[in-house]
Amino acid sequence: MLDQAQQSLPPDRPSRLLSLDLLRGLTIAFMILVNNPGSEDAYPPLHHAFWNGFTPTDLVFPTFLFLVGITTVFSLSSRLDRLEPKSKLFWTILRRAVLLYIIGIVVSTFPFTDLEHIRYVGVLHRIALCYLVVGSLYLLNQGWRDKLVLFAIALIGYWALLRFVPVPGYGIPTHNIPLLDRDGNLAAWLDRWMFAPQHLYERTRDPEGLLSTIPALGTALMGVLTGIFLRTHHTLRTKIAAIAAAGLTSALLGLLWNLTLPINKKMWTSSYVLFAGGLSLLLLAAAMALIDIPSAAESKPQRSRRSRVFTPLLVFGTNAIAAYALAELLEDIIYSISIHPGLSLHHAVWNAFHQVIPNAAFASLLYSCSFVLLCWVPIYLLYRNRIFLKI
Repeated sequence: MLDQAQQSLPPDRPSRLLSLDLLRGLTIAFMILVNNPGSEDAYPPLHHAFWNGFTPTDLVFPTFLFLVGITTVFSLSSRLDRLEPKSKLFWTILRRAVLLYIIGIVVSTFPFTDLEHIRYVGVLHRIALCYLVVGSLYLLNQGWRDKLVLFAIALIGYWALLRFVPVPGYGIPTHNIPLLDRDGNLAAWLDRWMFAPQHLYERTRDPEGLLSTIPALGTALMGVLTGIFLRTHHTLRTKIAAIAAAGLTSALLGLLWNLTLPINKKMWTSSYVLFAGGLSLLLLAAAMALIDIPSAAESKPQRSRRSRVFTPLLVFGTNAIAAYALAELLEDIIYSISIHPGLSLHHAVWNAFHQVIPNAAFASLLYSCSFVLLCWVPIYLLYRNRIFLKI
């Protein structure tokens, strides 16, 4: 399942890694926070990097995609262990991917007042495509070697395309145009060739465009490789140490590659995959050390009490897709409700915050936190009633 992960571990350790739900919940909460600022005056770390560079906000999407890779391994492995036919599992993967893509279309088009600007690529669209590919690959072979080879091919191949392939109408990167020119790059050209401007998020390019889905698959494959490793019978402490070491190495390699291929979220560059993936690995190691190691030594009642401490994040983590979709739809509703001509409900609420709090950045942060809480309440009701919406 995309929203739940089970693990086969020796009997002396817990069968479920709460760290996955914890990290996924943290990711979704932060995603909702940065996607719904009160105004453009939000603190700089709560904005995406304008082009080259990196902010904490740029870690959100790759971390979620990384977790999709891990949970795909857990979900499929448990069903393969039950000897379910691979043909049946493939159709399940395909159905989920199609449904997730449709949800992406609905979320990005709501409230359906401007159907001429349907966005055919986007966040959920990319997750759907990556899930379809990595899920199918894992069905074909549960080993790690081919995944590592494909990971390298995705990153090196994408770099080669951006570096050496001439961009029609612009020329050769680093010769006629700068590498990663905002409009004069192969990914942006392909987006414009495939889609009319009104279907692209930034009109001349899309941060979730087709070509940059290749390195995004690399991010998902990092999750698959991590999931395969987590299913081994090494001790929990050994796993945490190995994941932390891999994370540090990946982040450093990303910074090194940044010297020739800038870290760029909107292009999802190969250096960005390594750097963001390394940070995701480090966050996972920290989450495991925080919640899974203590739980391993506790009785079931103690683990239950301990998990309550992390309930706010676990609420989002166990219904991640539902939380994201709710936040996106709710944002559109708030913007579409008109208080009077020229003033939406969003702007009315934001003005109320700003009147009480003169500091625009802090007022924006409080507005965002309030929005996260507003989204959390209905997801908590699902959590409390043990309703977990699955794709």
